[in-house]
Amino acid sequence: MPAFMFPGQGSQHPGMGVAWREHPSWEVVQDASGIAGRDIEHLLVDAGAEELTETRNAQLATFVMALVVLDAVERLGIEPTACAGHSLGEYSALVAAGAIGFDDAIRLVAERGEAMQEAAECNPGTMVALTGIDDERARIACRRADGDVWLANINAPRECVIAGRPPETERAGRIATELGATRVLKLAVSGAFHTPLMAPAQPRLRKALEETAFYPLAVPVVANVDALAHEDSDDWPTLLSAQLRSPVRWRQSVLNLADIMHTGEWGGDNFFCDLGPGGPLRAMVEATVPEASVVTVATPDDLDALVAALAGGSPLQDFAEHHHGERLYVSERLVVSPCAGLFEAQASQQPKPGDPVETGDLVGTVSGTEVRSPFAGVLMGLLAHPGERVQAGQPVAWLRAR
Repeated sequence: MPAFMFPGQGSQHPGMGVAWREHPSWEVVQDASGIAGRDIEHLLVDAGAEELTETRNAQLATFVMALVVLDAVERLGIEPTACAGHSLGEYSALVAAGAIGFDDAIRLVAERGEAMQEAAECNPGTMVALTGIDDERARIACRRADGDVWLANINAPRECVIAGRPPETERAGRIATELGATRVLKLAVSGAFHTPLMAPAQPRLRKALEETAFYPLAVPVVANVDALAHEDSDDWPTLLSAQLRSPVRWRQSVLNLADIMHTGEWGGDNFFCDLGPGGPLRAMVEATVPEASVVTVATPDDLDALVAALAGGSPLQDFAEHHHGERLYVSERLVVSPCAGLFEAQASQQPKPGDPVETGDLVGTVSGTEVRSPFAGVLMGLLAHPGERVQAGQPVAWLRAR
């Protein structure tokens, strides 16, 4: 199965949500707007480039757009082997892996955007993309600039981003040209992200992280900070805090995702899905893993291309061979959601794996509607994480008949 990737700030663009307005997954936008107390539909449909450049707007809009796309892909029954996200996209990856519930994720990203906006206003900075130069020479250019400028993103072979205070960053860009950079491009962002200039944002983000519930991950997520796969939910609060002022090790993350796909149950295929506003992730992956197959899903029309790409290769075929009829035996039972909404497991009443379940027992709720088992059995496990958005008819629990 594929690796899911999610873009970060900078991939947003005016009108990026227009094509999704008639798709069932657009309901994610209404839910997110209510939680954030913001008109997110305006950001996705009507906002101009200048409004979307503001960090507080760019992050929330990009994140919700990625969740709309993720919801649409999940409706097709496509699941990842592993996930990763570029900067802000790491939060989308954690939602996809079940580590953070929908409500908490919206609140957390909104708080992150506000904190980073304030940090950028306290410490004005800029970011500059360099092409044709490796990350070590980019670091040398920053050191020779002798000031507040650092390597911020390692995106692909011979492609990286430096960031810092404007005079020193511009000076480092000129030095990078002397060291072999073929292109120096100032990015349309409002701060020096992933550098020490973001330090003022950390206390506010840490507080928000402390108030966020992290759940066991369904699949590993490769972290920006160390480019390693993390499956322990306890790792993520510190990783997300450190990410604010640490370089995004994206090239190394892509290589690790490729390794995971090779060694996993459906090993052998480098198939990446880029989910969210159309951005540069596809080019970064293709430069890093030339043999990779990458499908970008940015509009509803792209869903057909994703299904066709999967059906034409071995990932879905292998999945069918491994799982054909797995839940069709008469001893297996699925409890499904009666409606669309947020699934919540009620610890005081809801059985745990291994517990007996009687007909009519409460399994959880979906947006306040009770989900009760229509048959008796033994609970083998939940198929939806607390806070996850589910659809009507989607399985939420798995029982074995007694």
